[in-house]
Amino acid sequence: MKHLLKLMDLTGGDITAILNLADQLKYERKHGITHHVLAGKTLGMIFRKASTRTRVSFEAGMYQLGGLPIFLSAGDLQIGRGEPVQDTARVLSRYLDGIMIRTYKQSEAEALARDGSIPVINGLTDFSHPCQVLADLMTVREYKGALEGLKLCFIGDGNNMMNS
Repeated sequence: MKHLLKLMDLTGGDITAILNLADQLKYERKHGITHHVLAGKTLGMIFRKASTRTRVSFEAGMYQLGGLPIFLSAGDLQIGRGEPVQDTARVLSRYLDGIMIRTYKQSEAEALARDGSIPVINGLTDFSHPCQVLADLMTVREYKGALEGLKLCFIGDGNNMMNS
């Protein structure tokens, strides 16, 4: 089982493989080729911090690949109201095939990964935003043709994007 908690956890080869697959799926969708590789799979999407783009992109992606997304707002969960993250991880692991979490604390995403038995994707934390960086790298590669040999500079606040 592989989690996506921080971009630093991926090798250059992992990043290239993810971007290649994303490019292929984007091309095929544009040309009417559909896939159902996630048929029968369910992704719990935990949003302790709201986001229109993250929700729509994950929901659309799951539907387009044949899976079922389940939206879980902060009010739907007992985290922070007496239930430890560890218990939530164990319970959700019984029902879901994966979890995407968008939260304020990196430690919550890491606890879900540590204590659950299903893959966890970091949709944003205070420390890291790996999906956004992968999307940005895909865009750079689309316009520049390759990432090799490029020097990239981040201009902005010292936040999760900079850490990623």
